[in-house]
Amino acid sequence: MVIELLKALVFGIVEGITEWLPISSTGHLILLDEFLSLKASENFKEMFDVVIQLGAILAVVVIYWKKLWPFGRENNPKPLTTSGFGACVKKDVLQMWCKVIVATVPAAVIGLLLDDWSQAHLYNAWTVAIMLILFGVAFIWIEKWHKNQKPKMNSIGALRYSTVLMIGVFQLIAAIFPGTSRSGATIVGALLLGVSRTAAAEFTFFLAVPAMFGASLLKLVKCGLPSTGMETAMLLIGMISAFVVSIVVIRFLMSYIKKHDFTVFGWYRIVLGVLVLICGITGVIG
Repeated sequence: MVIELLKALVFGIVEGITEWLPISSTGHLILLDEFLSLKASENFKEMFDVVIQLGAILAVVVIYWKKLWPFGRENNPKPLTTSGFGACVKKDVLQMWCKVIVATVPAAVIGLLLDDWSQAHLYNAWTVAIMLILFGVAFIWIEKWHKNQKPKMNSIGALRYSTVLMIGVFQLIAAIFPGTSRSGATIVGALLLGVSRTAAAEFTFFLAVPAMFGASLLKLVKCGLPSTGMETAMLLIGMISAFVVSIVVIRFLMSYIKKHDFTVFGWYRIVLGVLVLICGITGVIG
C-alpha cells in the first residue's frame, strides 16, 4: 500500500515538472509507467494520468489569479463600462479569456473526436520517442531563426484572434500525439507566429486551464471516479504533489526565459527520444 502511494507521489512530481517545461508530461508519464507502473486497473491508470493535471492547473490559478479573475473594481484600469456591473468587469482580462476560448476550439472539437483513437494507437513509447525528437529539432531550429527576428507581439493583449486560433491548432497536435508536449507545441507555434517568449509562455499557461480541465472532465466521464479508498488516496497524492511542484516550476520557467531561450529543452528532448528508441529496440521497454 505504501509503495503504491509513493509511486503516485513520483507520478505527481513528474507531472508537475514536465507539464510546464516543453518536454511533454504525457510522454514522460507513459515512459514512467514502463518502469514504475501503478498496481491498479487500466481504467484507473488512464484516468489518473490525466486528472492529476488538475493539481497543475490549480498552480496556474494561484500564481496568476489577478490576471485570470475578470471581476473587481480595484486595479481595474480598463473597466468594461464606466458604471453599473460593467464597471466591475476587467475588459483586458475578459478579452484574454475570449482569446483562450478561441485557441481551445481546435483541440476541444477535433481532439475530442480523436481521443479514443489516439489513446488506442498512439499512446506508446515509440510515438513518444519520435515526437520528442521531432519537436526537439523544431525547438533548436526555431530558436536559431527567432534570434534574428523581432517579436511582433510582446503581450497577450497584442495577440490577434487569428494568431491564437493558429496556436490552438498547434495545441491540437499535442492533444493527438503524446510526446509532443502541449506547452511545447503552443510555444513553438507562438514563436513562429511572432510572439515573444514571455507572452508565449504566459498564454500557454492560461490556455492550459480550460484545456486540462476539459481533458480531466472527459476522462472522469469516460473512466468514472476512483472505486476504492486506495485509488482515491493515490489520486489525491498525485494531484497535491503536481500542484506543489508546478508552483516551483512555473516560477522557475518564467525567470529562466528572461535570460535564456528554449534550445536546452530541444536537446533534452532529442537525447531522451534517442534513449527511448534504443530501449525499445533492445527490448528494455515495449
